[in-house]
Amino acid sequence: MSNEIEIEISEELEVEEPKRYNVFLLNDDYSTMDFVIDVLVKVFRKSISEAEAIMLSVHNNGKGLCGVYSFEIASTKVAQVKTLARQKGFPLKATMEEE
Repeated sequence: MSNEIEIEISEELEVEEPKRYNVFLLNDDYSTMDFVIDVLVKVFRKSISEAEAIMLSVHNNGKGLCGVYSFEIASTKVAQVKTLARQKGFPLKATMEEE
């Protein structure tokens, strides 16, 4: 005698991609260009040339895109920018927006 039970699953599961978030640095009149580049290299793992390009975008356009991340990673990076900026006495701010 067999006790096997066969179950048929007819529903298809829809898997949604997690939302992605753009992280931006915002321009201010006090944070130095060198500090902004340093943040981009340390927090966002950018090369010096990538960091310089983003820093110029922040300076010229008011904000610059640093990367696109999951919610958890984006919010962590925003917090890291705030912490580093406060430690150095700069008002540099990062924001995140849903992609």
